[in-house]
Amino acid sequence: MRIISYCLYLRKSRADMEAEAHGEGETLARHEKILLELAKKRNYNVTQIYREIVSGETIAARPVMQQLLQEVEEGLWEGVIVMEVERLARGDTIDQGIMAQTFKYSETLIITPMKIYDPNNEYDEEYFEFGLFMSRREYKTINRRLQRGRASSTKEGKYTCGRKPYGYKRVHVQNDKGWTLEPIKEEADIVRLIFKLYTEGKEQPDGSFRPVGCGAIGSILDKAKIPPPQTAPYWAESSIRNILGNPLYIGKVRWNTSKTKKRLKDGIISLERIASPPEEQIIVNGLHKAIVDEETFYKAQDIMKSHETAPVHRRAELRNPLAGVLRCGKCGRAMVLRGLKADNILCPNKLCKNVMSKYSVVEERVLQSLQKWLDSYQLNWESDALYNEELQMSSKRKAISKAQKELETLTKQFENIHNLLEQGIYDTDMFLERNRFLTERMNETKAEIKELSRTLSDDEERAASRINIIPKVKHLLDVYSELPDAQSKNDMLKDVIEHIDYTKEKPSPRNGPYDNFELVLYPKLPRK
Repeated sequence: MRIISYCLYLRKSRADMEAEAHGEGETLARHEKILLELAKKRNYNVTQIYREIVSGETIAARPVMQQLLQEVEEGLWEGVIVMEVERLARGDTIDQGIMAQTFKYSETLIITPMKIYDPNNEYDEEYFEFGLFMSRREYKTINRRLQRGRASSTKEGKYTCGRKPYGYKRVHVQNDKGWTLEPIKEEADIVRLIFKLYTEGKEQPDGSFRPVGCGAIGSILDKAKIPPPQTAPYWAESSIRNILGNPLYIGKVRWNTSKTKKRLKDGIISLERIASPPEEQIIVNGLHKAIVDEETFYKAQDIMKSHETAPVHRRAELRNPLAGVLRCGKCGRAMVLRGLKADNILCPNKLCKNVMSKYSVVEERVLQSLQKWLDSYQLNWESDALYNEELQMSSKRKAISKAQKELETLTKQFENIHNLLEQGIYDTDMFLERNRFLTERMNETKAEIKELSRTLSDDEERAASRINIIPKVKHLLDVYSELPDAQSKNDMLKDVIEHIDYTKEKPSPRNGPYDNFELVLYPKLPRK
């Protein structure tokens, strides 16, 4: 018989974070204590506690909530205990609808210290939906107030970002609210060195100066054992460019230079960062001291502009057929194309020791490896594996049929005990005993049917996938060389391959062989 279980859902709000900053204690721990005391008082059998540590606006940005909703949809919980319904969803109308329907159709209670919401009760449902609506309205109000406050603080020259920039530390503004910056001598010296190398170059033995790019500056800093910003493993080109392009280092502060834009495609919302219009951006003199002078800073901007090429749109034509398919066998990063003719494929991680190869050689080996795998897979498929798999599925179908017949018999017996009670054949005690026994047996049989049906469905899906992948791979090998562009090739590869690990320990000899690397294929087979 199914044991009735409840779970706790804990999440911080923006107000909680502000309260914690003023020393009011850790929110989740306080809420957990309150809700566990409530569960003990009302005899709720709590078997799981979910803690959401991210403050996301939408369900898509909250992985713990996604997991909870999936389990609620499957009917695993009798009720979910929260501090208030506002903790569940502050997203848009779609998110609120998903939340309300999931709890309604699964008949799952929402329990708060103030009220128990039954989504199948008309009045509770209205109250619940109104609570979500008001929560969304409150979220927008708080967000507008925060944005206005940050814009106002920026105009006063204060630093409003939560994370410190390289070269500075965050300090409280004296005799006022808010934050400003104070240079860290060691890091500030590195910032000046970056600007000097980029604007003046590196001195050569003959006394001349050679220009140094962002990638070369990163290599110089790595070789000098200078720690990179935050917890990055090495000085990336993007980190150097961000420092060179940030007016913070000439004593400026900025706000709203970029914003997030939502796009809806095929029913899926994606987020994209775009530059804000110039009239919406705020760039003013800050309260902090500059690290570099304006002449050096703007000289760096002129050099960067002269090195710019035409911007590549995020939906520009794909050049690498193996993009997202070929991974570094050492560090796991996606392999990329490099070189004037994009003819080399390598790991972008500067600290990784994986050796690059010619793209054409790697692509040819991928196709050869895929052909070898297909030949081997077909041989295995044509052996006893197919027979054994079908035998297992047939056995499960028979077991389901047998369990369903047993459930029908138990249901008839359950219906009959009421007649026997009315006829006086059963007394009350015998009726209750028989009722409990049949209820338990029916629940066990239903659970058995559900589990057998689930595993049979998985088996059938695996069998279908195994059968379908053979013609897919054959078709790919037949038409690959005739496909018109890299995007078409990439789509077909991703349809049959999870990923490929590439490992190369030593450079290829001048006269070959050039394929002295190892490829490990992971075809898209169903998981067991």
